[in-house]
Amino acid sequence: MKKIAVLASGNGSNLQAILDAVESGAITGAAVTLVISDKLDAFALKRAAASNVPTKCFLPAEYSTREEYDGALVTYLQAMQIDLVVLAGFMRLLTPYFVAAYPRQIMNIHPSLLPAFPGAHGVADALAYGVKVTGCTIHFVDEGMDTGPIILQEALTINDHDTMESLQQRIHELEHRLYPQAIDLCVRGKIKLEGRRCLINDN
Repeated sequence: MKKIAVLASGNGSNLQAILDAVESGAITGAAVTLVISDKLDAFALKRAAASNVPTKCFLPAEYSTREEYDGALVTYLQAMQIDLVVLAGFMRLLTPYFVAAYPRQIMNIHPSLLPAFPGAHGVADALAYGVKVTGCTIHFVDEGMDTGPIILQEALTINDHDTMESLQQRIHELEHRLYPQAIDLCVRGKIKLEGRRCLINDN
């Protein structure tokens, strides 16, 4: 059984989708054994507690540098024998040290069709730019900002009447379905990396 740690900073709706997928068997051969946040009031911590998943808070103010912060995170994750790190609204850019400690074992989700509209405001940026299609992307994490190899993507059409809130809600619905699928593929060893391409073999 592979051990998953989910890192979250906010509401944790993707965490909930992952927990539900483990419970239903949509994610097989793995379990969420740890939830970490950088904020004491993150609702994700309450979601974890409701599912009897251990939690831990690492507050950035208690560390002098990003490297020191990530060093503490990595030490703890390794002590907990974590196999896969899943970012679910974790609003921190990981340092090269963290990425090197878990090569191709860190996944993230982004609310746009990368490489379009990376960064913290993917939904708002897509809407403001006036694109007709957006979506969500699950990718492995590298040292850049939303630049890692893409595992899965799914598109949706932006409607003329879409607001920031309505578009975000529809993208969330995609995320909640696609993220567990990508995690399941990863823990079952169904993703092969060739250069930047993630090849899926789920036969």
